[in-house]
Amino acid sequence: MKCEKLDVWKKSARLSANVYKVFKECKDYGFKDQITRAGLSIPSNIAEGMEKESLKERTRFLDIAKGSAAEFATQTYIGMDIGYIKKEEGKSWLEESNHILSMLSNLQKSIREKNNGL
Repeated sequence: MKCEKLDVWKKSARLSANVYKVFKECKDYGFKDQITRAGLSIPSNIAEGMEKESLKERTRFLDIAKGSAAEFATQTYIGMDIGYIKKEEGKSWLEESNHILSMLSNLQKSIREKNNGL
């Protein structure tokens, strides 16, 4: 897979795995499902997008990954407010999701520039 070489994919996959571990024992299945699915969607859409041949499709899936990162951040804020996520851990997740968003934007820019140079 092309995505395995990308730092943004590695970082988002680690974040997703961490979220699953933290929520392993959570009994609020609605919240647990929503935040774990949003976290899982980030690296999954990066992987799917990087396997697409067309620039339009590739950037579309990276846009979806960005949306999932924003959704994940929102759920992290809520999880912190309701006491499901420890403040320090939540702050770390928010920093990671913001960094992932930045990395995704840079990746999209790089793909566009590379494609325009062909």
